[in-house]
Amino acid sequence: MTAPRPRLALVPGEPGGVGPELCVRLAQRELPGGLLAFADPDTLASAARALGLPLTLLPAEADSAPGALPVRVVKQAAPTRFGTADPANARAVIDALLGAGRACLDGECAGVVTGPVNKASIQAGGIDYRGTTELLAEQAGTDVVMMLASARLRVALATTHLALREVPDAITRDGLLRDLRILDASLRRQFGIVRPRIAVLGLNPHAGENGLLGREEIEVIQPAIEQLRAQGLDLRGPLPADTAFLPDKLAKTDAVFAMYHDQGLPVLKHGGLEHAVNITLGLPYPRVAVDHGTALDLAGRGLADPRSLCAAADLCAQLAARP
Repeated sequence: MTAPRPRLALVPGEPGGVGPELCVRLAQRELPGGLLAFADPDTLASAARALGLPLTLLPAEADSAPGALPVRVVKQAAPTRFGTADPANARAVIDALLGAGRACLDGECAGVVTGPVNKASIQAGGIDYRGTTELLAEQAGTDVVMMLASARLRVALATTHLALREVPDAITRDGLLRDLRILDASLRRQFGIVRPRIAVLGLNPHAGENGLLGREEIEVIQPAIEQLRAQGLDLRGPLPADTAFLPDKLAKTDAVFAMYHDQGLPVLKHGGLEHAVNITLGLPYPRVAVDHGTALDLAGRGLADPRSLCAAADLCAQLAARP
């Protein structure tokens, strides 16, 4: 593999959502290493017109500059209608994501920044899609962990996009051992934390209350924690989720490891959705995404807040620059 160029792959996500206009706003900025968009040029041009912002679309081989964006063309089956998620464009969305991932695996790009994707539209387009985290993990052939982060908090997940009734069966000792090792190693390597302090939440209310409210803590979570402690990881838990996010406890924590999506993420998003990002840990390259949805009601109106995408690009550039 050749040494990657420092530029980042940029994928707008759902064409009818706010992703394209957020990418146009990001393209107005100076970013170390630059960007390469994987998208339909017509959609990006339409977003620029809707915003009244200058945007020159360049060949993929060109260098980006403020207001000038190189594009690897991924043609859509149907023209973009802002405010509408069209299942006819599901294949183009997936191809753009996989193209960006492949560019990193092949050394063409140093990281991936992604906008929001509409899961229902992808599924309606006939593609079995659970999320970009899972898609890129399958492409790279690696185990990954989803972590969302803001300036004040990092929350990683044992399970991601699962129905709540499926969560207990998905939490296994082997899975926890794998995910916590990935989280610890990524915090050390990508974030420069010498000995990460990780708070591990329980699954049940009050962390099971000594088996009264469930035995997953006793039979699955606690044994995994003890095994990893013996290997040198700094883990606390299993902790009751309702008190684990208190400020005095977070002050002694580098990351919280939650058992399911809505156990940890509402706290992080309440603390500042505009500045939060979604990071895929365990890939052979950094992937950082926005921490919000497609916001179809805002698309094409110039009302979408670009701060999460800008934060994602800034963090991805920082992670890509690490040795």
